[in-house]
Amino acid sequence: MERESMEFDVVIVGAGPAGLGAAIRLRQLSAEQGREISVCVLEKGSEVGAHILSGAVFEPLVLDELIPDWQAKGAPLNTPVSQERFVFLTEKGGLNVPTGLMPGQMQNHGNYIISLGNLCRWLGEQAEALGVEVYPGFAAAEVLYDDQGRVRGVATGDMGIGKDGTPKDSHQPGMELLGKYTLFAEGCRGSLSKSLMARFGLREGVDPQTYGIGLKELWELDPAQHEQGLVMHTAGWPVDGKTWGGSFIYHMEGNQAAIGYVVGLDYQNPHLSPFEEFQRFKTHAKIRPMLEGGKRIAYGARALNEGGLQSIPKLVFPGGLLLGCAAGFLNVPKIKGSHNAIKSGMVAAETVAGALAGGDAGHGTLDAYTESLQASWVYDELRKARNFRPAFARWGLLGGSLWGGIELKLLGGRAPWTLHNKHHDHDSLKPAAAAAKIDYPKPDGKISFDRLSSVFLASTNHEEDQPVHLTLKDPAVAIDHNLAIYDAPEQRYCPAGVYEIIREADGSNPRLQINAQNCVHCKTCDIKDPTQNINWVTPEGGGGPNYPNM
Repeated sequence: MERESMEFDVVIVGAGPAGLGAAIRLRQLSAEQGREISVCVLEKGSEVGAHILSGAVFEPLVLDELIPDWQAKGAPLNTPVSQERFVFLTEKGGLNVPTGLMPGQMQNHGNYIISLGNLCRWLGEQAEALGVEVYPGFAAAEVLYDDQGRVRGVATGDMGIGKDGTPKDSHQPGMELLGKYTLFAEGCRGSLSKSLMARFGLREGVDPQTYGIGLKELWELDPAQHEQGLVMHTAGWPVDGKTWGGSFIYHMEGNQAAIGYVVGLDYQNPHLSPFEEFQRFKTHAKIRPMLEGGKRIAYGARALNEGGLQSIPKLVFPGGLLLGCAAGFLNVPKIKGSHNAIKSGMVAAETVAGALAGGDAGHGTLDAYTESLQASWVYDELRKARNFRPAFARWGLLGGSLWGGIELKLLGGRAPWTLHNKHHDHDSLKPAAAAAKIDYPKPDGKISFDRLSSVFLASTNHEEDQPVHLTLKDPAVAIDHNLAIYDAPEQRYCPAGVYEIIREADGSNPRLQINAQNCVHCKTCDIKDPTQNINWVTPEGGGGPNYPNM
């Protein structure tokens, strides 16, 4: 069966903040210029927002630029930040750090506690009202190229393919979405963006990207423990001083709180489990009382870029651009990237609209996008924060915190030096025999939980009779290398119980079982696997988590 095709001026992959920001700005410019710019947005989630997970504290400056009347239009920014706390945790206690001592980038006056998923749902409505065609449930699975090697669009994955790779009775071929320009806004570690970086050498001359895994739960708190507008962060326990990690607790409206934990994926101990560290964190004496009497109502996980300015790849290639977290615009000390993602989408839209208005039929490489971004407040912000994460990688929690405080607070981020990320996260693990085992407490089912009950709250779902979307380049590596040297760390770094070592009753004949239906699309396995043997590809459109209010 041949694939049908649809043509647009601009095709956007991903209905996150970057992709929707670009789509909205393109249609605004279409109206301002009095010329039609047709725009299509593809989203692999079952609906806009279904795969969106973030803390999140949001800076509204970018909405002031994109949709100045956002308040009148009902943007879901309902909880202004009213108070802040930062605590360095020890095993038994903690040290409160006055917020006045924190660098300005790490303070949140004027910001809002939000659900980024709900903000994206609202942005999707604004985009459609402007004439953008938004297609949720359609996963872009393949980049299409013309005879000159230029990107000419994407193809969605076939539907109705069985596990054995043969078409089922329900088979429907994918569709080709063709554009004069294609914008990739897939989020962190996007599968198509990864292939574009390899094909066009976009990562040549920049630092390796480094990542974290963010795990998040949504809780309904006892009203007596709820402080609407509170933003709280912690560092220190339960991870050791050499492991990047910390928490966020954001008290939203309706007695709800977003509680999360981030672990840097450059950690060295293969016995470490980010999920278990998160569960252990919640049992701390300064955290547990807030949760007692409450109820956990949602769970999810997502990888995030932490490399900063030094790790941003080349953003342009023939026929397209990288936007948002597909490129890596997260500001690590701020723990924010959504405002930068939206701004990158706006700049991309303005660049594309300018090229189309100038008669460009889509044959040029839009270097003006990079130039405009480098002149924007996005790069100024990231330039000031560029040394924060590399300092921690060198000197650990205490040294990195001291360095970050001096550079951001005293020098305003304008130090004349730049520290660099030197290693890939997948190269950091020590052999299991050389690392201390970690004794994680059994979950109590009230404050701490197991993986499977957590995945249930992510409402993740995949059609079981489809090809496994977590592919192994060499299946033997899982046992001969990962299990033999690192005690199969994929069992622990996956936050959803996807990877499991199965043995015979006598303990012999180990094999790796992949429970792909559990996958929450966090991409951690694609990042952390020691030999890069695991390759995450898109499952059928609409599969994966269905996050509410996350």
